[in-house]
Amino acid sequence: METLITFENSGQDNTNRALELAVERGKELGVTDYIVASNNGDTALILADLLKDQEANINCVTHHVGFKEPGQDEMSQENREKLSNQGISVLTTTHLFANIERAVTNEFGGLYPGGIVSATLRCFGQGVKVTFEISTMALDAGLIPYGKKVIAIGGSGRGADSAVVITPAHGKDFFKTSLHEIICKPAL
Repeated sequence: METLITFENSGQDNTNRALELAVERGKELGVTDYIVASNNGDTALILADLLKDQEANINCVTHHVGFKEPGQDEMSQENREKLSNQGISVLTTTHLFANIERAVTNEFGGLYPGGIVSATLRCFGQGVKVTFEISTMALDAGLIPYGKKVIAIGGSGRGADSAVVITPAHGKDFFKTSLHEIICKPAL
């Protein structure tokens, strides 16, 4: 792959193509670690199917419990079991850019460092912002190796529309993250 693929629109309609492009680029680079944002598990299951004949470490990062409604987990137990049975790790935890700062912002107004970083990364698109966030979260959880290129896949709402090659840094060292290339993303 030589050029960035830009989708005309953002969203779920790009899921299959974004995942295909991510897998293709992963093969070209010899990358075997994948992090995919998938709130209900469907996008992670599609990725697993595309990688079924390859050795790959697939990690699914979901919304935290209570993201939409207090106490609600958006991923069914059935999908968690399907992912687990395929050797896919599922990380459900507080989002890197949305921790306690969101509570302060919601309660008192204003914008704080995590929100500023998040808003800045959205200049490249929501899905690209998500790739930074989930790759750091997966690294902090010990699901991927430190200092190694990974493929991170995110989206704008449901499904996937963005994929990158990235070497994430731990959250405490976030600005040492290296974005090597954007594989695909929607036009802004």
